[in-house]
Amino acid sequence: MLFRSLADIYEKLQTFLVAELDAAVVGCCALEVVWADLAEIKSLAVDPNHRNQGIGKALVAAAVEQARAIGVPRVFALTLEEEFFVRRGFDTVDMEKLPMKVWSDCARCPKQQNCDEIAVIKNL
Repeated sequence: MLFRSLADIYEKLQTFLVAELDAAVVGCCALEVVWADLAEIKSLAVDPNHRNQGIGKALVAAAVEQARAIGVPRVFALTLEEEFFVRRGFDTVDMEKLPMKVWSDCARCPKQQNCDEIAVIKNL
């Protein structure tokens, strides 16, 4: 997951979905609209002690529903867990097919020259 400054977190706080269990945060992800026809699922994380319990699946489903509700027809993610997204109906695509706005995060990433993330996209 990319580093986010505290200022960036506060700026994007309203884009986050949070999963709670017994009053504890056990997962999160954000949906960020990139363009009129495209949104990104970002910062998907689930507490290691709560993995394989459907939390990540529920967060992605909620983000997809949020995109549908606001009329965004495509959702993508950059991930190290390709199969997780494929099981949720996403297709693997060449990252270079994504718009330049996506690359703004890449410009700040320490792995920029050796990116190991995989681009996945879902048409809604």
